[in-house]
This record gives sequence, structure tokens and C-alpha cells, in this order.
Amino acid sequence: MDARDLLRLVRTVRTARGVRSLRSALRRRSADRAGLPRPGAERARVPGAAQGAEPLPGGGVVRFARSSLRVRVAAGGAVFCGWDGAGPEPSYALNGPGPEVDERAVLEPDTDGGWRVVSERVLVVVGRHGTVEVRTPGGVLLRRDLPPRWWEPADAEGREPQGAGEARWALRSEVAADARFFGLGGRSAGPRLRDGSYRLWNTDPDSAFVPGDDPLYITMPVQLVVADAGTHLVFHDDSWDGRVTLAEGEEGAGSGHDRPGRCEVRMDGGPLRYWVLVGTPARVLHGWASLTGSAALPPAWALGHHHARWGFGSEREVRRVVEGYAERGLPLSALHLDIDHYRGHRVFTVDRERFPDLPGLAAELRERGVRLVSIVDPAVKAEPGQWVFDSGAAADAFVRDARGRRVRGEVWPGESVFPDFTDPRVRKWWGGLYGERLAQGFSGVWHDMNEPVSFAPFGDPSLPLSARHSLEGRGGDHREAHNVYGLAMARAGYEALCELRPGERPFLFSRSGWAGMQRYGGTWSGDVATGWPGLRASLSLVLGLGLCGVPYSGPDVGGFSGFPSPELYVRWFQLGSYLPLFRTHSAINAGRREPWEFGGEALEHAGAALRERMRLLPYFVTLAHLARRTGAPYVRPVWWRSPEDRALRDCEDAFLLGDSLLVAPVLEQGADRRAVRLPRGLWYDTATGKAHEGPGQVLLDAPLSRIPVLARAGSVIPVQRTAESASGPAGQSELAAPSGLSGPVELEVWAPAPGRTGGGVLVPDGGDGWEPQEAVRFTTRRRDGAVVVEQEGAEEVGYPVRVRGEGA
Repeated sequence: MDARDLLRLVRTVRTARGVRSLRSALRRRSADRAGLPRPGAERARVPGAAQGAEPLPGGGVVRFARSSLRVRVAAGGAVFCGWDGAGPEPSYALNGPGPEVDERAVLEPDTDGGWRVVSERVLVVVGRHGTVEVRTPGGVLLRRDLPPRWWEPADAEGREPQGAGEARWALRSEVAADARFFGLGGRSAGPRLRDGSYRLWNTDPDSAFVPGDDPLYITMPVQLVVADAGTHLVFHDDSWDGRVTLAEGEEGAGSGHDRPGRCEVRMDGGPLRYWVLVGTPARVLHGWASLTGSAALPPAWALGHHHARWGFGSEREVRRVVEGYAERGLPLSALHLDIDHYRGHRVFTVDRERFPDLPGLAAELRERGVRLVSIVDPAVKAEPGQWVFDSGAAADAFVRDARGRRVRGEVWPGESVFPDFTDPRVRKWWGGLYGERLAQGFSGVWHDMNEPVSFAPFGDPSLPLSARHSLEGRGGDHREAHNVYGLAMARAGYEALCELRPGERPFLFSRSGWAGMQRYGGTWSGDVATGWPGLRASLSLVLGLGLCGVPYSGPDVGGFSGFPSPELYVRWFQLGSYLPLFRTHSAINAGRREPWEFGGEALEHAGAALRERMRLLPYFVTLAHLARRTGAPYVRPVWWRSPEDRALRDCEDAFLLGDSLLVAPVLEQGADRRAVRLPRGLWYDTATGKAHEGPGQVLLDAPLSRIPVLARAGSVIPVQRTAESASGPAGQSELAAPSGLSGPVELEVWAPAPGRTGGGVLVPDGGDGWEPQEAVRFTTRRRDGAVVVEQEGAEEVGYPVRVRGEGA
């Protein structure tokens, strides 16, 4: 027991819940002692020398003295490497059985007794002792995996027993000396991952977190590696507990040798199988989305502003908050109810004393343009006679231990049991419960506490590692199921909402998940600490998750845990207004988060940020559609289009919003100016219209009223037309514009640089249904000194145009 566990124990046992948590932790320890294999002798193994190969479609199998390696190149260029059969199947990350193979890729002998697979987009070289090199078609090395090592349980005679899937394994890799690492899920320090060890175990940190706290709620064995030689993504498809240790390389000075970057992945069990995708960042993320599934498309209203709080307390308080927004002319799209609206914190219930007519409240708010969103936790109070428990017990839906008894833990409602979401039957049963939420008038859900969490004063605050899970009928324990528990819960909820309301796109986001979770919705930061470090961590999380294929996310604006100053609140609100999920939220014992609670100046500045978010809603809707179609996140690192720019690779305090805007939030107290690193090209300060040429660094004003936002020259940005823009100078077309979210759409065009062109895309808002929307594409150029905008496939531009920028 370490010092942190001891502190938790002392703090916990002072309450009745603490005593129950202590009992739960002791039960978990006892269950694991009885249900897990005891540590014993292990046998180390390496592949040995190559002995032959068998060509197969897309690659083949290379056989070594003690192992075999399956190499397969997919039609899109993704490389799969699987050692020793690469079971078990199926993969929770992949969207279906996997991509079709590239029939043209062939396995052929290489020099020095090795083998290689040649394809159009990638070259894979397998050494005679088990090294695997991934190279560009021209032969430039991107990644070199050294021969893996396994530690397998062995009996007294050294023979391998049954159940060898528990074998630990380690894989070391080398990358270019100039490479930078990104990804690994939601990490509070980053988005560039420095030298260190990162655990792969979804975890509730037990308190509000700051940069450096690790791990957090979403861990993924997904790395994006960016170097001069090229960009590649590697995904180790193994959900067991593990660690990734990273060490950046160093380039030799003068005649010195380069020291390559290094990565070591160590897993406590499971298959050694992985995918590698190469290309530009855009191509890599498109391939990742093709492999793991397109991102769920949120309904248009979910791209507006959300207000949440743990502790609204009553219908009266909800109405007061909504009325406060309306009185001050502040747009509000959704209001979220936390666990305090439940009866005794029991999931799928309502406290009728505080919320006597929840369906009526939801209908009233919806008429005002505000949707209600409900929290949903996985823990079910172990209470015979309570309808959710009785229903689950009848369906045999709850996780059991190795002795066949229901696993019980301590969560908000008290002693609780946990559905096994890795069982298709249970997902179907659980999904049926969401009908109760829809009947109460909710328009969406957010999943919480689904790492899963069971309060504990010591040890891991989760289920026993020996707890038994279906794992799609194959069977296994919590060591393998833990990291995919939140992902499987999200699947249950998303599929149920699709079935219950087939005409509407579901809105769902989840605190925990794994690779592929974007198929079912998004996520948020979790309990980020109130403070300037927490503000910085908010941006790190969104950028890192986007590079792992999860485009829709955002923080708790203002932080979850404390009382932000007016300055900190405004700066957090300004950052949040440019992130996909724009939500204020706080703990029950933390300060309020309504903009008017921080004084007149803060209200004015937060209101300006909120109105700018609403003006940009057509752009956010477009980015949501593009994320679904291409895999490109809304929020992108500034090196997205210039990964070869080393200065940009080290820039972590700014981001691109789509392809057109560069946002530079203020992350330091008292700052009223900040340096901004620009990618190459011409960029306009959207506040002053002044142009700046990149690449390079500029110093821009950042008064408390705004943060620096720059537009790429030539960009066409769809925005909601305001009264100010409608009365201002028009562009080349005054045709009637079709309706957007709450008004007509216009095109904000930033003048292209002389001799250059530009463009943009609009995907019109088609409502909250599934009707496919055609993308409308525009190009911009200068002709005879004037800015000309053209719409693809049309003689005239079908939207009002407003040209901005110096000399426009």
C-alpha cells in the first residue's frame, strides 16, 4: 500500500460509505486471490531464426524456430502484423472483420535470409531473426520493430500449460531521431508525449487531475509518430493492462551518429498483433477511420453550448438557469442533469420530489430550443425489488466472480452490481432501458463512471481482475475486459438509441472508452482541476484524442473541482467556444459556472465568445460531417498540413480548427499578448484584418475580451449571417440563402494572397436525421484585382458572400 492509498484509506473510513468501500476493496482482494492464477515459473521466448515462409494474399506467414509471423497489407495500405496466430478474435477496435487485402502485395525473399512484402504504398521487411521494418515505397525507414519477447507460464517440466493467452510480452521499436510521439488516448500532458512511461489502464484518478497525472479515463495503445521521413500510426490491438515507454531520439552533431527514438510496449497478456498506417497525417487518420469505423455524427444542436452542473437540485433551479441565459440574450443548446436528479442516485430513476414532471420540463425547454441530457452510470444498486436490478437479475446480466457470485462494489447508489457489456445479450437488455430516459424527455446521454469504477480506499478502484466476462462468448476475465468496458457500454447505448428513435441521430458521449469509441459518440475531459494547469490540460486532451480518431470532445469549462477567477473562467470559456464539445460543468461543492456569476466584464467577454460560437455553427456542422467522412478531427495540431516543420511539431499551445482557422488560446494568467507560431502561407488576424506571412512567429494582442484567431488566406468559411454582416458590404451574390441552424448561411471569404488560390467546403445542416447531405465546394482567386468566389457545379454562388482581409 503506497502513501496515496494510505491517505485514501484514512479519509474513506470516516464515513458509512467509506466503511462499505473498505469492505468492497477487501472482497475484491479476496476474489483475486481465489480467482487469479498464482505467479509461478515463466519461460522466456524469442522467435529464433527464420525457417521458411508461406505466401498468402496480401503477404504471407514467416515461420521462425519458435514463433510465426503473419504479415498482411490491406487494400488501403494498412499493414497488419500478428505473431503466433494473433488471437483471440474478434477485435473490439476494428469495424467488422477487417479490411480487404491488397492482392497485388506479395511476400518474396529478401537479402540475408529475410523476407519482404512489396506494395504500392508501403514496404515491409522481415529480418531473419524477427525484426520488422516498415518503410516508404522508396525504402526510407519509418519504424523498426525488434524481435519480440514473451514470458509464458510454464509447469515444473518447462512445458507450456493450457491458457497461454496470459503470456506477457514486450516489443521494442526504433523510429527516426527527429520523430515526435503523440496519442495514447487522453493524456493530460502533451499533446506531444515526452520521455516517460505511460500506463494503458483506464482509470478514475480519484480526484481532479492536472498535467502529469497519468493514467486517466481513456487509454489507447495508439501512437502517431511524426518525423521528417513521414508520419505513421501504430496500434497494438491488445486490451490488457500494459505500459508504453517512450524516449525521443537525438540527432548527431557534426560527424556524430543519430540516436534513434525508442518505444517499448509491455503487455500483461493478450495477443501480439498490431497495425501500421503510413502517409500524411490526413491520409493516416482517414485510414484509421476506415479501419476502426467512421465517427458518429452528432445532431446539429449538440454543436452549440451545453450547461451542466452536479447539483441543480430541482426543476425550479433548472428553470432559473435557463431563464438566466434567455434574459441576457445568451444562446443555450442543452442542459445536463447529473446524478442528483436520480432517486437515491439509482440509474434510470427520477427523484419525484425535486423533479415532479420531468417530461413536462423537457418539453417546455425544448420549445425554447434547449435539450435535456441525462447522465447514465453503469452501476446498478443491488436492491431486490428495484426494477432495474430485478430486470438485470432475471436476464443474468451482471458480472460474476470466478466462484459464480455477482461481483459487488461501492458506487454512488451504495452497494452495486455491474452489467457485463461484453455480452451481446446484456447490451440488448441494457439498451432497452434507455426507453425510460427518452420517455422522461431526454435528448441525449452521457456515460460516467464506466472505467468501471468501484470506490476503494486502496488498490485499483475497479472490479476484481478475476471477475468473469463473456467477451462475445469466448470468455475471459477483467484483465482483458477492463479497458473495453466503457467502449462496449457506449455501443449498447448508441445501438439502442438508434433503434428506439430511428429517425434521429443519437447524442452520446462517454467518460471512458478504447480504440474505435468514435463509432458511438465522443468524450470529455473528466474531472479536470480548476486552475491554469487544468486549462492547459484541457487542450492537450482534445488534441491527443483527435489524433487517436476521436474527433468530438471537450473539457469541463471552468474546471470541475474549484472556484475559477473571472479571468480564468473567461479564458477557459474562450478556449471551449472553439472546441467540438462546448460544455460548462462543475462538482456539487465547486463554484457556479453561469457566465453572469463572474461579474459584468466576464459576462460581456463570455457572451462575445458564445455569440461567435453560434456564428460559426455552420462551420462546426461542416467539420462534423468531414470528420465522419475523412477521419480528420475538428481540432488539429498546427503541423497538420506541414508535419515536416519541426518548429510546428513542438507547438502545443495553439491549434487548427478545420483547415481555415488557427486558434491561439491564452493559457497563462495575466497575459494580454501572446506569441503565435504560424504554418506557411498568409494568415489574417480575424480581429484586425492584418495579414501575417508564415512560417514564422508573430506577437499578437490578446486582451481579456478575445483570444487570437487567424484565418488562412483564401479560405471560405460558412457562418450564420448576422444583422451586422447582412447590412455590410455584400460579395458577388445576394441570392436567398437556405436556412441554417437558426438563420441563413453566408460565406466569409478571406482574400487569397496575390497569385494564389484558396477554397472551402460547406455541408448544409440537414437537421438531426440521417439524410445524406452533399458537400458544396468553393474556390477563390483574384481576378483583375478583385476576389472571385466560384461554386463547384453551379454558374452562380448560392449563398451571400462577405470578403474580408487586407486589400480585399
